[in-house]
Amino acid sequence: MPVRALAETTGTSTGDGDELACGGTPRLTGVVMVPVGVLRSADSPRLGEMDVQHIRRLMAADPLPPIIVHRSTMRVIDGMHRLRAAVLTGRTEVNVRFFEGSDEDAFVVAVRTNVRHGLHLSAKERSVAAKRILISHPDWSDRAVAAAAGLSMKTVAEIRKRASEEIPHSHTRLGLDGRVRPVDAAAGRRRAAEYIQRHPQASLRMIASAAGVSTGTARDVRNRLARHEDPVPSGQRGGHVKVASRAGGDGPARAPVTAGGRGESDGRRRADPEHRVCRDALALLCRDPSLRFTKTGRMLLRMLDNRLLASMHRDQIIASIPPHSKDTILAAARQCIRVWQEFADEVTKDGGAEGAYDPVANVPEISY
Repeated sequence: MPVRALAETTGTSTGDGDELACGGTPRLTGVVMVPVGVLRSADSPRLGEMDVQHIRRLMAADPLPPIIVHRSTMRVIDGMHRLRAAVLTGRTEVNVRFFEGSDEDAFVVAVRTNVRHGLHLSAKERSVAAKRILISHPDWSDRAVAAAAGLSMKTVAEIRKRASEEIPHSHTRLGLDGRVRPVDAAAGRRRAAEYIQRHPQASLRMIASAAGVSTGTARDVRNRLARHEDPVPSGQRGGHVKVASRAGGDGPARAPVTAGGRGESDGRRRADPEHRVCRDALALLCRDPSLRFTKTGRMLLRMLDNRLLASMHRDQIIASIPPHSKDTILAAARQCIRVWQEFADEVTKDGGAEGAYDPVANVPEISY
């Protein structure tokens, strides 16, 4: 296949690192020029036709960012609108970065890239994509699939439940942090106990691998059996202790505690209009996938959430300040005010809150 390198880095690289929810990062080659005639239509998560208006905007953009192509199949993973725009403008070659991986992982990359930029997927498209990811990656945690598909963890759990007959069963879940956890902690302990009874000389690693538990759990189960105790602690008996759905510490940011929720002891705070506006604005931001499913977005939400919580408990915090630290705390608070003011000024300067959208002026800023 004739390709012409545009970059010296033609070897594989790890790319964004946040592309895949689990199982490692996508392997993308350096940018190369590829004839448009050798590229195949995408295995796309989109259910409808291509957006003609978006293609027209792309036709005016030069140069177009590289599209992502699955090397083994030559299918476009991300960039069908860019490819169509290139063909309509008479281009015979396009910039490409190749993805190295399976068909199933290529689809995950397609979903995530379309969730994170360009023309966003509809709720139905994201739900259909999530179901397909659950079928191809049944061992992924609900949070991992939610991060890939731009959905809430609760929605993914409901999809998994409805499609239980189509999704292969797995005793474990792979979380965003790369750790494997049992779906049912009690069942994992019982499997470990049964394996130990059948293989009393087995090592902890062998027990853990066979039962789908950690080596620490395997050790605890073995010690309990040696003491003639139940392998399952009393707190885990009589119900399923499901821990995998929350696996991964860097998942989507939780919605903030609201002024009217648990822990609210000050009725005056609850009725404060300014505080209610801040609370509602933050709740709205926490539902924005472009913030919830990116590292910088989650960082911003946590920063805003911390300040909201401080306002909710302001009186209690002020009363507990040691007298000898008041001057230092005051200086730190004023420094925070200056930092946030500078932040607001920069956002305003970039047109984040004012001005009408101009499709022509914004063409160079389009995320394709």
